[in-house]
Amino acid sequence: MSPRHFLSTLDWSRPELESVLADASQLKANRANRDGLGSTDFAGKSIALVFFNPSLRTRTSFEVGVFEMGGHAVVLEPGKGAWPIEYRDGVVMDGEAEEHVAEVARVLSRYCSIIAVRAFPKFQRWQDDREDLTIRQFAKYATVPVLNMETITHPCQELALMLTLKEKLGTTDGKKFLLTWTYHPRPLNTAVANSALIAAAKFGFNVTLLCPTPDYVLDPRYMDAAQAFAKEQGRSITITHDIDEAYSDAHIVYAKSWGALPYFGRWEAEKPIRDAYKHFIVDERKMALTDNGYFSHCLPMRRNVKATDAVTSSPQSLVIEEAENRLHVQKAMLRRLSGLGEIDRVSP
Repeated sequence: MSPRHFLSTLDWSRPELESVLADASQLKANRANRDGLGSTDFAGKSIALVFFNPSLRTRTSFEVGVFEMGGHAVVLEPGKGAWPIEYRDGVVMDGEAEEHVAEVARVLSRYCSIIAVRAFPKFQRWQDDREDLTIRQFAKYATVPVLNMETITHPCQELALMLTLKEKLGTTDGKKFLLTWTYHPRPLNTAVANSALIAAAKFGFNVTLLCPTPDYVLDPRYMDAAQAFAKEQGRSITITHDIDEAYSDAHIVYAKSWGALPYFGRWEAEKPIRDAYKHFIVDERKMALTDNGYFSHCLPMRRNVKATDAVTSSPQSLVIEEAENRLHVQKAMLRRLSGLGEIDRVSP
C-alpha cells in the first residue's frame, strides 16, 4: 500500500484538513500548559528534512516540532552537506549530480519515517517548474510519506494561516479574504499565493484576488481549483485590479509578492512593469477600507515595501501568530502522516 503524502491541500478534503487543524489547536493548548512537551509520539523515529533552499521558520518549526514529539530531525542540504541529486528519469548522469532521487528517496525511506522537502522553482521556464518535479519524484520513489515544506505550493503555511484565522474569526465561512499582490524588488515564487488561494476557497471564504494586471493572475491549475471549491460551498472568487474595491469590507488582507507568469524567467522584461506598482503596498488608508480587517503575511517580509510599519505592528497584524502556528499545524500533520490519528479532545 502506497503511503499518503502531503504535497498540496488540493489533495486533501476540507473535513480532513479541519481535523488536522483541530489536532493542531489541541497540541497548541497542550504546549501552553506544558503538557505537550516530552511527548513520545515520535520516540525512536527520525524525520528527514531535505532543504534545497534557505529557511528560518520552516527549519526551526520542524526541528522543534519533531524534538517536542520525542523524535529526531535529520537536516540535509543537497549540494552542500549532501550529494547533488538528479531528478529526471532516463538521463545520462554526466553532469553535477552524483546520485539519483530513485536511490535517495528509497534509502531515506529505510532510515526515516517521513521525508520533508523544500525545493523552490528554478525561475527559468514556468512550463517546467509547474511540474514540481523534485518533490513529486521523491513521492514517486519514497516508501514513506513525503511532506511539502514549500515548492510551487506551501501547504503548511496556509494551514497555519487557516488556524490563525479560525482563532480570530471563529468561522471562515462567508468572510471576505483579500489576497493582494505587493511589490518586491526581485521575482518571487508563486507558492504562497497558490496555496492561499486554494486554502481560502476550500475553507469557505469569499476570495478576492487583487493584482496589478491580468499578467499577475495565478496559474489556471490553482485558479480553476479555487473556483471549483468556492462553487461547492456557494462562495465566490473575484479577480480585480481596483485597489479600493478589493479592500472594501475585507475581513483579512493577505499580502504576498509573486512573479507574472508570462514573464517567468525574463526578469528584465518584467521589472519596469513591476516598478510601476509600488503603490500596492498595504498601508493604513487601504486597511481603513476593510471591515476592521486583519492583516497577515507569511514572512519574511520587507517592511515599508510590502506593508508599512504601522500596519505590520498594528493590533490587527497576525504575522507573528501565523508564524507560531506553523509549529502546531506541522506537528499535527506529521502525526497524521505517521498514522497516529486524531488527538482525544478533553473538555474543559
